[in-house]
Amino acid sequence: MIRINLLPHREERRKQRKAAFLRLLALSGIMGVAIVLAIGGFIAAQIADQDQRNQFIKTENARLDGQIKEIATLKQEIEALKARQQAVEDLQSDRNQPVYLMDELVRQTPEGIYLKSFKQENQRVVLNGYAQSNERVSELLRNLSNNSPWLERPDLIEIRSTAVGQGKDSKRVFDFTVNVGIKRPRDKEQAALAAMADASGAAAPGKR
Repeated sequence: MIRINLLPHREERRKQRKAAFLRLLALSGIMGVAIVLAIGGFIAAQIADQDQRNQFIKTENARLDGQIKEIATLKQEIEALKARQQAVEDLQSDRNQPVYLMDELVRQTPEGIYLKSFKQENQRVVLNGYAQSNERVSELLRNLSNNSPWLERPDLIEIRSTAVGQGKDSKRVFDFTVNVGIKRPRDKEQAALAAMADASGAAAPGKR
């Protein structure tokens, strides 16, 4: 009977399998590292691209903020110029206010009323005078409130009975003080526009 020793052959095959396994393991490790590096590079590229976009957005936002500030500054300058223009127009129109005031007082003061004095403070005028009766004062207030294109919002500050003259010439009258506002031309224009708007709004339902 012939005996063959297979131990060296088996040992050699075992070494070959172990070497093949180590090579496969090393190849797998290299491929894994390559995949990780590729994925990491892709993610890094995406992050860099997004950072670039974010930076662009920040730059554009900063530019827009600068433009908004410039617009706000321009608006403030425009409002300041409008205010100056309005002040100049008011000064020019206020020059004629004494004429309008005197003319309106003559027109709106009913009989039985004597004006002693009047004093203007900005757009309000304080009238002081005598009246034959309370009804005369009420008529004056109605005229100033409803009939005058230049005067508005009269307020009766004080009215009291007093005597004028001495002896047989003494008369019982009513001493009154009235506060009334003066309209500017632009106030009249605004009131006219508001009245036209109200009239058109009231006429609109009827047209339907």
